Amino acid sequence: MRVLHTSDWHVGRTFHGRDLLAEQESVLSGLADLVTDERIDAVVVAGDLYDRAVPSAEAVATCTRVLTALAAAGTRIVITPGNHDSAARLGAFAGFAEAGGLHLRTSAADIARPVLLDDAHGPVALYGIPYLEPEPARHALGDPSLRGHAGVLGEAMRRVRADLAARPAGTRSVVLSHAFVTGGAESDSERTISVGGVPHVPSATFDGVDYVALGHLHGPQELSPRLRYSGSPLAYSFSEARHRKSVYLVELGPEGLVDVERRHLPVPRELATARGELDDLLRDPALAELEDKFLSVELTDQVRPLEAMRRLRERFPHVAHLEWRPEGGLVELRYREAVRGRSDEEVACCFVADARNGVEPDEADRELLREALAAVAAEGRR
Repeated sequence: MRVLHTSDWHVGRTFHGRDLLAEQESVLSGLADLVTDERIDAVVVAGDLYDRAVPSAEAVATCTRVLTALAAAGTRIVITPGNHDSAARLGAFAGFAEAGGLHLRTSAADIARPVLLDDAHGPVALYGIPYLEPEPARHALGDPSLRGHAGVLGEAMRRVRADLAARPAGTRSVVLSHAFVTGGAESDSERTISVGGVPHVPSATFDGVDYVALGHLHGPQELSPRLRYSGSPLAYSFSEARHRKSVYLVELGPEGLVDVERRHLPVPRELATARGELDDLLRDPALAELEDKFLSVELTDQVRPLEAMRRLRERFPHVAHLEWRPEGGLVELRYREAVRGRSDEEVACCFVADARNGVEPDEADRELLREALAAVAAEGRR
């Protein structure tokens, strides 16, 4: 049995305000070729299919085309909701979808109802654990005494193990779970799942199954040979610039887990960072390689440059993020002390100096300020 472990598609997400639907569809539709070439029996999505609980019509249409392409390639699809998804909306028409090979496991009631597939060695049970927010989950699981993520996930896995024990000997198992497991490395693009408590759960929570396909953390990582995060298929923050996005091809033999192969995904547009003074960045020929990348820029000019983003985009059209951090740090602004006992002209000059990170206005600047103050005063006398 060959299972493709994916997660955190976040269809509909933007990157610093830029639409990514075309890039998402390109990368995710390409999984259909992998399904065909590697004879994948099941593709699993361990949460956060969408980026929002109420996705846009365009995001839904994109996701529908991707899932249709995967189904046409001849695989089954198993999806659980993450903390970004709406479990109720994602699970709508689940019974009808199952007939077409799309299996949605979106409620606590489905935790011990696996998707059953067969190969030459017998049955494989794929269990989907939806993202369990502790407070509502403890009631949905029928045990108000459960506390925190560890408590509700512990009960979910107890149910999985109980169901697995009742199945024929030799039944192999895969669990999908959207959770923050101790030892995992975060990035800036994940939404916290901590609500008044500790978000982590120990890896031992998932003991007793052959493979655990984790979702939530966006960097691909191995916590143990059978416990892994596939990560997101695209980078959603500059903290992921060094990630090599991928999926895991999981192979199950007659005795359980045989092998896990990491398969890299294409990168629609690379991420990069640049730091320096604006004029230097615009002139430096060595930076030509950054012109087609998503770029995060840190300007070090002592005076904040005017129209910096517009000027940067003339050379680097995909600048997505800009910060001004002058060399030596920003002058601390204390306006209350700065204006006390000063004339309007002195206050205006002080403001200009602060806006320029300590560079005082020259005589030409002062003359413009005097004219502006005079105009304001004249307007006030009318």
